[in-house]
Amino acid sequence: MSAWAGVARTVLARIPGAAVLLEGMADGAAPVNPVRRAWDWLAPLPGGRRLFSLAIGRAAPYTATIRPLVEELRPGFARVRMRDRRAVRNHLGSVHAVALVNLAEVASGVAMMYALPPGARGILTGLSIEYLKKARGTLTATGRCPVPQSAERREYEAEAEIRNRAGEVVARARARWLVGPPRQAGASQERPEGR
Repeated sequence: MSAWAGVARTVLARIPGAAVLLEGMADGAAPVNPVRRAWDWLAPLPGGRRLFSLAIGRAAPYTATIRPLVEELRPGFARVRMRDRRAVRNHLGSVHAVALVNLAEVASGVAMMYALPPGARGILTGLSIEYLKKARGTLTATGRCPVPQSAERREYEAEAEIRNRAGEVVARARARWLVGPPRQAGASQERPEGR
């Protein structure tokens, strides 16, 4: 079971009526995309997008440090917002470069994870970012990626663009995602060439 599926199972088990989301997460069950299942079920509910975003932070604790809020998610596209607050600022009074790269990774990551076909998994293998201007205020990242059609082992390039409230682009990132079939129990973990 993936880390996301384990966290999702724990969080969703505590929500009345969420048992439907746990179907297919059991060991040996038909493969599902737990990110897609959780978003599709939670997003329309009051507070559902916040709950989904909190679950992402539980699955990836470092991601939680920027308190991202996933606002929109569909295959190959995500929109994620981050509030400007003291905890994400640098000594110059603007949003820290690492908080920006974290936001870009979240946007590309949830777009890719939502797009995965059932039974596939993905991992970030590369990330680069270009900082275009100081970032202040609430920021919105849009992540875009190709939609994988199979769980065949292959790399995909995703992009994320971060804008301030005025709509100005403050940073652009490129992320490389390795998509492939789930690791077989007891099998050694393969790594991309040069890693």
